[in-house]
Amino acid sequence: MITAQLVKELREKTNAGMMDCKRALEETNGDFDAAITLLREKGIAKAVKKADRVANEGTVTARVSACGKSGLILEVNCETDFVSKNDNFQGLIKNLADSLIESSAADLESANAVMVNGLSVEDSLKAKITEIGENLLFRKYVRYEAQGEGAIASYIHMGGRVGVLVELGATSPETASKDGFKELVKDITLHIAALNPRGLAAGDISAEIVAAEESIYRAQLTEQGKPEAMFDKIIPGMMKKFFAENCLLEQGFVKDPSVTVKALLEAKGKELGDTVTLRRYVRFGLGE
Repeated sequence: MITAQLVKELREKTNAGMMDCKRALEETNGDFDAAITLLREKGIAKAVKKADRVANEGTVTARVSACGKSGLILEVNCETDFVSKNDNFQGLIKNLADSLIESSAADLESANAVMVNGLSVEDSLKAKITEIGENLLFRKYVRYEAQGEGAIASYIHMGGRVGVLVELGATSPETASKDGFKELVKDITLHIAALNPRGLAAGDISAEIVAAEESIYRAQLTEQGKPEAMFDKIIPGMMKKFFAENCLLEQGFVKDPSVTVKALLEAKGKELGDTVTLRRYVRFGLGE
């Protein structure tokens, strides 16, 4: 009888996945040693051993559906820059991304279960680990489904070292098809890739980060010999500058720093005869 305890012991012995261990025991009629041999023969145990090795290279890629209403961004890591650039690895990434955009996978867990050429994404990576000889890690995955009129767009920078996924909203269904809107979307993705904002607006910056910045400013003012009674008058101005530098809507537009991204959206909206909003974004930096 194949018990949960036996599966657990095999997993601990080989570091293979729970389902891999269960299948191996079933195929060997519960013979523990034979199951270990089977896992080694299939390359599963070998692949998992490699999973202890650090994977900081790799690539970021994205896909957007033809209708522009659905999009995803993902990061898969390997150990060396050499592997990240070879056709074998890049072919794997293409197959994963193409399959995932056709799926409804909303998060990393469900993305791992999507089938690619007869194997799940998770098992495809395991098989490729054995083939390539390096640890591979499906590290990050985000999917956007449009929340109304507008469009989802992506941008990949520096050969896959930086990737951006955005959703811009509008009120008219015709707006997303206009050249001016498409140009705006491209500019916004370029801006995010270049300036790496910490959040869309001030409310998106975590309380921990805000507190840490305020603490730094207090220490700076103390070092400068400023009277403590003045801190509460000076620090809000310093924080305003911090938010202007780190919040996407408040940042100076990368192509014209005299105009904030918020002002750019408002101006382009008027040109298009619509109200254009930046609903959400995500930026992946390789290994971050």
